[in-house]
Amino acid sequence: MEILTKEGGTDEGEESEGESDNLSREELEAELRGGDTTKQAPVAISGENVYTVWWTNNTANGNDEVMFRASIDGGTTFGNKTNLSNTTSSDSEDAEIAAEGGNVIVTWWERNQTANEPIARISTDNGATFGPMLVLAANGTIGQTAEEEPEE
Repeated sequence: MEILTKEGGTDEGEESEGESDNLSREELEAELRGGDTTKQAPVAISGENVYTVWWTNNTANGNDEVMFRASIDGGTTFGNKTNLSNTTSSDSEDAEIAAEGGNVIVTWWERNQTANEPIARISTDNGATFGPMLVLAANGTIGQTAEEEPEE
C-alpha cells in the first residue's frame, strides 16, 4: 500500500497506528479540500481563454449554485464570477464544462426531493453571456413544458 506524506513523498508498506505524518491518498485529498472530496472546479481551455466552473452553497439562498469565471489572457486574470444556475428550489451540483472556439457549454444536475434533472447552458461569445437553462431530459427550458414548446 502506498502512503502519501504531507510533504508529498510516499512510504511503502502498511500505515501503523501512531504514524500521524503518513496519510492515505483519500485522507490527504480530504485534508487539502477541507474535508470535502466531492466538489471540484473543472477547467476548459480554448485558445487563450480559460474557463472554470464549480458549485458552492456560499450563496444568499443557502443551496448549491453553479458558478462560472472566464479568463481571456491565458489564466493571468479572471473576470467576475457568474451564477449560472440561480435556482432556489433545488441544489445545482456536479458541474462540468467544455469549450471549443468561442463556444462554452456548462452542464450540471438540478436536485431536490422530487427531481434529479440534467441541465445545460451554452455560450457562443467566449462565456460573456449564456443562453437559457436547458433541461436535457425534457428537451426544453426550465419552466417550459412539452405543450408550451413552439412547433418546428
